[in-house]
Amino acid sequence: MTTPTASRVSHEKATGRVLVVDDHAPARESMAHVLREAGHEVTCCSSGAEALRRLNDSGVDCVVTDLKMPGMSGLEFIAHIERRRLPVQVVMVTAHASVASAVEAMRHGAFDYIEKPFDVEQLERLVGQAIYHGRVFEPGRSSRHSDVEASMIGHSPAMLALRERIARVAPTPETVLILGESGTGKELVARAIHAESPRAEGPLVSLNCPVLSAQLMESELFGHERGAFTGADAPRAGRFEMAHEGTILLDEVTEIDLNLQAKLLRVLQERAFERVGSSQTQHVDVRVLASTNRDLDQAVREGRFREDLYFRLAVVPIRIPPLRDRRDDIPALCEYFFARCACRLGREPCSLEPAAMDLLVNHHWPGNVRELENIVTRASVLNEKGTVTADELRRWLMTDRAALPTGEGSGVPVGMSLQQMEQKLIEATLQHFHGHRQRTAQALGIGVRTLSGKLRQYGYAPRENEKVRA
Repeated sequence: MTTPTASRVSHEKATGRVLVVDDHAPARESMAHVLREAGHEVTCCSSGAEALRRLNDSGVDCVVTDLKMPGMSGLEFIAHIERRRLPVQVVMVTAHASVASAVEAMRHGAFDYIEKPFDVEQLERLVGQAIYHGRVFEPGRSSRHSDVEASMIGHSPAMLALRERIARVAPTPETVLILGESGTGKELVARAIHAESPRAEGPLVSLNCPVLSAQLMESELFGHERGAFTGADAPRAGRFEMAHEGTILLDEVTEIDLNLQAKLLRVLQERAFERVGSSQTQHVDVRVLASTNRDLDQAVREGRFREDLYFRLAVVPIRIPPLRDRRDDIPALCEYFFARCACRLGREPCSLEPAAMDLLVNHHWPGNVRELENIVTRASVLNEKGTVTADELRRWLMTDRAALPTGEGSGVPVGMSLQQMEQKLIEATLQHFHGHRQRTAQALGIGVRTLSGKLRQYGYAPRENEKVRA
């Protein structure tokens, strides 16, 4: 296989510190040997979690990671690196190449993607290019201020008000509840708050609440001792411990089990907790941010969320506007996403013909900014002419109602709640694509994991590959 980055940067052979992450020991040691022979200083890890701890402790220029790993996958690992704004280039290695995984890896900042089996020269060249690219073209990648600016693109009145609210809230120690639809950038707002706070030099640790069962959620939040439950072969620190002297983000906090909400309330009140299987109380110094795309008032009324926890979290609420309420920002967002893709691909940025821009500006954007970024990334990867046409984009966009089946019962009655409308849209889209979750998620502009979480809420049985994480 010929790597698509052969001409991306200078052929100068840059060397540096490389971290190889692969759960398969022979493959891990083989790659490490090749890279050491090429002059790199190489360290190995067998999991994404171990690698993240290593990245926090020492400087690394390039990470070479496998895609398929137990526990934390390669894509999840890359997403953690992006969230923590670590100044490191990432090369993903996989035997399961696909356009979807390549786009997803690059969307989270991966330098490139290489498919097994590959030859020695291929690996050496790609790692050297990644290190050189990081030093020459992205020397300020770790700057938290540039990251904040990127996440706050736009000069619409809604975005100006959002930036002003963040500037007021960030320097304070108060708990913040970030409200907004899926894909509006709740995590980016959390990163902006952390980056502009006195805790900016500390860790920002996030937890995606919908993907875990109650037992696993408690362990993730508070940690566990060895033997606390089946599979707990070693003690483990929880997210609150990891966020000590920093910030923790509880993403989609409404999905936390009611019984666990009481323990979370205690942490917010006393900053104290016990690991699962331990009676020893631990104290942490951490700022709490929480996010949700749900109507929390309604969740409280229906008894699905504790009222006292709601008041503890909603000390300072920040609501993020959906993309359809700030359409004036779409051209600037497109320009930014095209430029970022061009940097990763080593090409000139693509441009949009006027009809294509009109199409994007007038789209309803059910997936908000995340959907727009996915469309731009896909167009950058697949477009060969440099100018993206409306016809290219139209097949990837779900028209507001035309793509849904019509007929009796397809109308939305006045008085239906937003949550009911969301469920109706998701179920209709799933039916339209004959139960195909990947295509349904793409049409809605959300991730498959988010879709699966919502379907579980509606009573759909999880698929086999979801049961381990659910």
